[in-house]
Amino acid sequence: MFFACTHAGGSGKKRQCVLSGRSAITNYLHNNDLPEDVSFRGSLAVDTEAMGLNNVRDRLCVVQISDGCGDAHLVHFPEARYDAPHLKKLLADTSRPKIYHFARFDVAILMQYLGVEAGPLYCTRTASRLCRTYTDRHGLRDLCREILGIEISKQQQTSYWGAAELSEEQIAYAAADVLYLHQLKEALDGRLEACGRLTLAQRVMDCIPARAALDLAGWAAEDIFAH
Repeated sequence: MFFACTHAGGSGKKRQCVLSGRSAITNYLHNNDLPEDVSFRGSLAVDTEAMGLNNVRDRLCVVQISDGCGDAHLVHFPEARYDAPHLKKLLADTSRPKIYHFARFDVAILMQYLGVEAGPLYCTRTASRLCRTYTDRHGLRDLCREILGIEISKQQQTSYWGAAELSEEQIAYAAADVLYLHQLKEALDGRLEACGRLTLAQRVMDCIPARAALDLAGWAAEDIFAH
C-alpha cells in the first residue's frame, strides 16, 4: 500500500495498493522532509536514488528508510532543495545503526547534499564480498534471490529520478531497496561469523565514511594505500 503524504511544500494525495513478495506493505511518500511525528524502531535500512552515479555531479533525489517492520518511508526531493531538518536529525543519530547496500555511494551522497554522516553503518555488499567468496555477484537482487528466496525488480534503477512526481513503479522499486536489508544483515552476519570474518567486516565498514569523503574530495578512482 502506498500513501503520498503532503507536507513541506507537497501537494495532492493519492492511495494505491502495491504488493511486495507475498504480503502487502505500506510505502509512505513524503516531499522534501520526513514529518515530525514519524517514528522508527531500532536500526534503519537506508538507500538513496540520484540523477546518476557521480555523487558530486548527479544530485540526490530520494532517500528511502525502513526499520525492518514492513513499511518504507521515501523522502522525495523534486528540486535541489535540501532543508530537511527531521530527516537530517534521524540520519545523524548515532544511536541508530544504519544498514546500506553499497554504503560507499549512499554515505557520500548524503554527506554531499544533506551534510550528515549517516552512521554507524553496516554494508550488505561489503559483508557479501567478505563471506560469499565463491561468486562475484554481490548485487542486492543476487543477495535477495540466493539468501532470502525473494525476487526483486531492478528495472527502475536507471529511470529518471529527478521527475516532479515519482511513478508507482519507481516507488515500489525504491521501497524494495530497503525492505530486506535487515534480513540480509542477519543472514550475512551468520556467514561472516562462520568463516571468522565478522570482526574484520565491521572494521572495514568503519572505514567507509572516510572512503566516501575521499570520493567527494576527488580520490574516487585511486587507491591511496597503493605503493
